[in-house]
Amino acid sequence: TSKQRAYLKSLAMDQSAILQIGKSSLTPEIIRDEALEARELIKIHVLKNCFDDGSSIAEVLAERTRAEVVQVIGKMIVLYRPAKEEKKRKIVLPK
Repeated sequence: TSKQRAYLKSLAMDQSAILQIGKSSLTPEIIRDEALEARELIKIHVLKNCFDDGSSIAEVLAERTRAEVVQVIGKMIVLYRPAKEEKKRKIVLPK
């Protein structure tokens, strides 16, 4: 929902990007399933030397990692996927 998306955006504001996508664009090594499992919410920075569009990269990453795109602002991407185990979930979304 829009309320949940706004909540996730507010959490992402304080985070720094943990992944950078450069000139070679999306490679198999870029897909970090472990990072999403551990953090649930990750921020990705697309560098200036990458010629691909940020929103197209976000869609491909979301599809490959089974995550949701929270937001794409220019060259910043925020993805969210809840942890598989209920006990490991850190983020509780508002209803």
